[in-house]
Amino acid sequence: MVIGVPKEIKNNENRVALTPAGVSEMRKHGHTVYVQVNAGEGSGFEDEEYIAAGATMLPTIEEVYGIAEMIMKVKEPIASEYALIKPNQLLFTYFHFASSEELTHAMIERKAVCLAYETVEKADRSLPLLVPMSEVAGRMAVQEGAKYLEKPLKGRGILLGGVPGVKPARVLILGGGIVGTQAAKMAAGLGAHVTIMDVSLPRLRYLSDIMPENVDTMMSNEYNIRAEIKQSDLIVGAVLIPGAKAPHLITRDMLKLMRKGTVVVDVAVDQGGCIETCSPTTHENPTFIIDDVVHYCVANMPGAVPYTSTVALTNATLPYALQLANKGWEEACRNNVELKVGLNVVEGKVVYKGVADAWNLPLVEVDELLWPEEETV
Repeated sequence: MVIGVPKEIKNNENRVALTPAGVSEMRKHGHTVYVQVNAGEGSGFEDEEYIAAGATMLPTIEEVYGIAEMIMKVKEPIASEYALIKPNQLLFTYFHFASSEELTHAMIERKAVCLAYETVEKADRSLPLLVPMSEVAGRMAVQEGAKYLEKPLKGRGILLGGVPGVKPARVLILGGGIVGTQAAKMAAGLGAHVTIMDVSLPRLRYLSDIMPENVDTMMSNEYNIRAEIKQSDLIVGAVLIPGAKAPHLITRDMLKLMRKGTVVVDVAVDQGGCIETCSPTTHENPTFIIDDVVHYCVANMPGAVPYTSTVALTNATLPYALQLANKGWEEACRNNVELKVGLNVVEGKVVYKGVADAWNLPLVEVDELLWPEEETV
């Protein structure tokens, strides 16, 4: 198969979809890999490394899209890329369709095959291609939150871990999944007093067992959230519903319950956000203030640490990309249910329920496309 790796052009996105090591593995399986010039520069990978691994470098994004059967990306295509996408071309990337109606309709119109990293799912409901970036984002949420708690950045002026004789900050984490768990580990490691909320009692039992003594667990409901935000200094939104919009657990009226300078970090912002007042920001302008509450809502947080993120992402995506390249997307998805549930939009049809529900679009069962009825003579 012919694989194309374009340079990411979304604001401040420095990651790349494939490392030179990934290119080498693709070449071992007989595939041709075209990489756009300087695609890996932001992640610390030079063109020479890609060439040594067997890639062919192309100067423009148009050439990469024009020649590739499968496009591997990190972030969803943006408007300037829509016209480059060909019918039946396989796009393997993060899409987050439920947060963008424009993108959804664009991919339907282009009749592309859109296989979303974030909805590839194992039998145990884990999301193997979201996990590495969730781990990065969870840890970064606390790192960034601690920074924006500083007074010059309009925060409360509180040190996350405190010092002897001064109480540490209180951190509230909404969601006990990968993001929430990693955020709790980081905050606890810095010495903060952490409360982590989730709707699953078995998950809370598990977290209670593995977390240090400065982490409390609590059932997530509106009553408890309203009580906890009054005394929290840093709030991390870490809620995910695969392929669908995140629920608003903190509404606009709740901001008035928070103290001046409280910081909220909404990691779920690329799925619509679990804090109603959050809207996507960039690494250049990461925060805004509403009702004296500092909002950090960068949609591609792992893009700020691109070397770590790129290597972690390739480690996770490469086995799946090889299956797609070796077998073609149809056979690969027939043989592997994890990949099958990653299909979101196929040749103009929405095949993922969360996307269809988000934008009130007709849903086509993916099996109808993978196993079409044989024509009778």
